[in-house]
Amino acid sequence: MRLVQPSMLLMQTPLRFFAVTRRFSKSHEWVDFDADTKQGKLGITKYAAEALGDIVHVDLPEDGASFSKGDSICAIESVKTAADVYMPCDGTVTRINEELEDEPQQISIAAEEEGWLMEFEIEDSS
Repeated sequence: MRLVQPSMLLMQTPLRFFAVTRRFSKSHEWVDFDADTKQGKLGITKYAAEALGDIVHVDLPEDGASFSKGDSICAIESVKTAADVYMPCDGTVTRINEELEDEPQQISIAAEEEGWLMEFEIEDSS
């Protein structure tokens, strides 16, 4: 077996750039956005999901609904409390995670993966 120095691996590995970026808000939402297509996906952080506890209901927005930055776009109810989710930028809902209507606990299980809330078209990339 031949050992390779890490610096040699770096030089031989092609560089790849990803257009999708994940950002987090102070109010514990995350958004994945693609600067090329102006598409975003929104959810709450694992920390927020753990703080809410067992999630029992999600009130999702309608497809095609438009929101401005800072608007409350949906409510998440748990056995402990309820919380609003806020829009991180101006945008229009293009798809909701319909699985959450029957299985809202997916947010508790995988908040930053299968527990995403909605996809939207970004109108303002700021």
